[in-house]
Amino acid sequence: MDEKGRVSLPSAFRRGEGEDRFVLLQWEKPYLALFPEAKWEEIEARLADYKKTGPQAMNQVRVLYANLVEVTPDKQGRILIPAGLQQAAALSGSVILLGTNDRVELWDPATYERVVQGGAGDFEQFAYKLFG
Repeated sequence: MDEKGRVSLPSAFRRGEGEDRFVLLQWEKPYLALFPEAKWEEIEARLADYKKTGPQAMNQVRVLYANLVEVTPDKQGRILIPAGLQQAAALSGSVILLGTNDRVELWDPATYERVVQGGAGDFEQFAYKLFG
C-alpha cells in the first residue's frame, strides 16, 4: 500500500468483463473484503430480505452500509482504501491480497500469518480429504 492508501490490484483480479467497480468493506474481522459489483448485487438482494426480519436486522444492515465504499481501479489498477478501513484491518505498508472464490481479501501480513496460517491446522489432512 502506498503512502496515499492505494493498493494495486493484480490484473487477474480485474479480469472480469465489465468488472471495473468493486465494493470494499470489513464484514468479518480482521481483514477487508473486496467484492466485484456482480457478486455484491447478489449480496444486496440477500440484505434486502434480511433487513425485513426486524429492527435489529435493519440496524445491522445500516451499520454494514455505513462502513462500505464503492471503489473503481484507476488507470494503474489501484484502489484507494479509506483511512477508516485501513485502521479497521490494521493495514499499513505491505498488504496481502488473497483471491478467494468470489472476492479478494486484503490482510495485514502479520495478522494473516497469525490468524490464517496459524489456524489452518493440519493441511495434509485437509488436502487429502479434498484431493485424495
